[in-house]
Amino acid sequence: MERRHIKIAEAEAIPLAIPFSPGGHLGGQSGGGRAGWEGQAWQALDVVLIRLETADGLVGWGEAFSYNCRRAVTAAFEDMVAPLVRGREVTDIAGLMAELQRALHIFGRYGITMFALSGLDIALWDLAAKAAGQPLGQFLGGPGGGPGDEMGRSEIPGYASLFRLGEPEAVAERTAAALAEGYRHIKLHEIREPEVAAAREAAGPAVTIMVDANCPWSPAEAREMALRFKRYDIHWLEEPIFPPEDFAALARLRAETGVPLAAGENACTAFQFQEMFAAGAVDYAQPSVTKVGGITEFRKVAALARTHGVALMPHAPYFGPGFLATLQLMAALPDSGLAEWFYLERKACLYGAAIAPRGGVFHLPPGPGLGAEPDPDVIEDYRAP
Repeated sequence: MERRHIKIAEAEAIPLAIPFSPGGHLGGQSGGGRAGWEGQAWQALDVVLIRLETADGLVGWGEAFSYNCRRAVTAAFEDMVAPLVRGREVTDIAGLMAELQRALHIFGRYGITMFALSGLDIALWDLAAKAAGQPLGQFLGGPGGGPGDEMGRSEIPGYASLFRLGEPEAVAERTAAALAEGYRHIKLHEIREPEVAAAREAAGPAVTIMVDANCPWSPAEAREMALRFKRYDIHWLEEPIFPPEDFAALARLRAETGVPLAAGENACTAFQFQEMFAAGAVDYAQPSVTKVGGITEFRKVAALARTHGVALMPHAPYFGPGFLATLQLMAALPDSGLAEWFYLERKACLYGAAIAPRGGVFHLPPGPGLGAEPDPDVIEDYRAP
């Protein structure tokens, strides 16, 4: 891949907060008053956009993970990352990211610091592909637009990732709604059996159902729940154990129950995935491009997964550059699984119809870089403090 000189003149974080509703008969609540996954009420979907501008006026966009940590991530980028890249001439993105990880390791190798670096990395790759005049998927070796071939694909099958609803009737309603839109793969975020049973009853036997528990249980509790859920023919059980980095416990659970396991959204850098794979902890690896270290680290994880015989199933419940980056990566990688779509009703969308699924399938935007540009009106209207 030809190296191109990218001189970064400006680097800024742009925080957004976009109101949403979980949909259905819960729609009037707009997320307000409903518990999120951390015991906090989710009032809006937080987004931290990363905007880079080159000396010759080219603009690249990235996204740093920021659900319920928007202000911390914004500060991390503005105070720690941006000063290190303004004025830099970049010819080697992977080299720069390794340098920045080393420079910032004292602030923590994972979590908030890596979220900020992930956003930077995505924006750098957006710039590199734009400078080459290609969609990122094509720039990385995929088809980049037309019909897919054995080296990649331009249409990505997706699954509906439901909000945690906590009510069997609501789960059945949202499952039925997703099926009516063409989805044949549904992911729940429920932790009780009645909700999982309701989804299976609404979906019937032919629809794929996954369950993401978000790390609520001890190993013993996870074993009990995995065996309960197993009767509903779940495709995978995602992150059932706390702490999520207890890969030995995950491996035991996988062996003892025979339930396929998925994990990785809480892992940062390829090093944690290497440990996960070495332990035999998962059937499905779920790197999140806005958390793991961006596109650079994501590609390392994909290579490790292929080497260890683990299926790649990216984590991407986003609506900003992180989602587009995921689609572009999936286009460039063979056997990259299903695209995750956070099945919510949002007040606004940064990309409108460009990322909207059709019949449960996503179509790669044809523009250079990430494929589409964020709507400036949405940025202006939902910019947050």
